[in-house]
Amino acid sequence: MEKYSRLIKEYSKDAYKWITREPKGTLEHPFIVPGAPYPYQLWDWDSWLTDVAARQIILDNGGEGLSEFFEYEKGCIINFLEHTDERGYMPILVDGEGEVIFLKDCKNMHKPCLAQHLAFLLQVTDNDVSWLTPSHIDALERFMARYKREFRHGETGLYRFLDDTAIGVDNDPSIFYRPFGSTASIYLNCLMYKELLGVEYIFRALGDPAKADYYKAEAEELKGLVREHLWDERNGMYYSADISLYPVDPGEWLHSGKPRHWKSLIMRIDEWSGFLAMWAGIATPEEAERMVRENMLNERTFWSNYGVRSLSKCEKMYKIWQSGNPSCWIGPIWGNANYMCFRALLDYGYVEEARELAKRTVELFGKGIEKHGEMHEYYDPDTGEGVFNISFQSWNLLVNNMLAWLEGREVVTEF
Repeated sequence: MEKYSRLIKEYSKDAYKWITREPKGTLEHPFIVPGAPYPYQLWDWDSWLTDVAARQIILDNGGEGLSEFFEYEKGCIINFLEHTDERGYMPILVDGEGEVIFLKDCKNMHKPCLAQHLAFLLQVTDNDVSWLTPSHIDALERFMARYKREFRHGETGLYRFLDDTAIGVDNDPSIFYRPFGSTASIYLNCLMYKELLGVEYIFRALGDPAKADYYKAEAEELKGLVREHLWDERNGMYYSADISLYPVDPGEWLHSGKPRHWKSLIMRIDEWSGFLAMWAGIATPEEAERMVRENMLNERTFWSNYGVRSLSKCEKMYKIWQSGNPSCWIGPIWGNANYMCFRALLDYGYVEEARELAKRTVELFGKGIEKHGEMHEYYDPDTGEGVFNISFQSWNLLVNNMLAWLEGREVVTEF
């Protein structure tokens, strides 16, 4: 453990410098990329979680350079807001050397984490809003309004991706290769719940309690709907739901005697994203107990030598393979998933379980750095071998936040 901790700290000391980029082309402000090999590509949730890790690394090394790094943090936010169109479309990726909007035929847009990223920056700067302009806030509100207008399912009130492109957990079987708009994703709804809380925080910092209260109410409503539709009492787990049901037609004679009284159908596919209901604070304590004891720590399904599998190994789709388009989320260990499960455990009081997950994550990345001198994008749960995309730093650097907690030092946490 001590050896691996030292290797991670030595590797990470300068790693945040490898992932900063100066303005170029369509990107007019400094920003953060996922890893050293990435040229000028600003990605949505990568930049958010990578920033949380980078702040920890700078803090661990005395805080020198933090004010300079803040320009790159702000740039991630401003670049996206300035590329948000009048109808609220915010791109998933902005490429400084190419197209402004990535995948023009993709119906999805920036995942709901921009407000969380911004709220994080406000928290760590004593709510300094001086760099935000009215046009920035207007773009954020257009972004949120578009999600509510175009991504929300009318009957359940839950959110769904419009297609299966660039969803973040790329080949999530509950969405991948399914009819477009047919899944109320637990992953998306947990992100959206936290996003609404992030917007609430931003408006309180701006001194606008009326708008803050509006977004708080939206968040509370969504929390109730997630609990109602996506909790499965049978398996003690949060799942995505199939919402591709025919509408109830009172005049249709075949079903008129007893039309359906359910609005969705639980999709019992065991994916790590179910644990985001704990990370987001949606799960009740009783639900969390079942999720941890029956699912997360179950060696037959999720729990492995190196953390939480992205898909239960009991699922028929489970496979560890090299793939970058889409990335493989049907079994491998991902650094951000381990970290978010770690945070979920801590938030619900599972301290020893969080400690064990943190230790396994440190061993995973420490061994990888020792053998290859670099990190990989994702890993084999049983052997700890890197599977794909060496030199991917990104949210893997969140292992430093876990290390800080293990060692009793000041910890940087996401909003």
